[in-house]
Amino acid sequence: MGDDGLPVPEVAWLAELFSTLLDGHNAFTADGVKRVLGREPRDFAEFARDAAAAGDWQG
Repeated sequence: MGDDGLPVPEVAWLAELFSTLLDGHNAFTADGVKRVLGREPRDFAEFARDAAAAGDWQG
């Protein structure tokens, strides 16, 4: 990124941000959907497939 003109402090900040986000400590499953909606969560791909098939996204 620095080679493409991004200032060094921003490169360092982004590197730290993504190393923190991707270090595995955020890789847990929570039960929020089940507690709020009373059902298991759905896979987003399944949701998108069903919504598209139902015509929810017509352009």
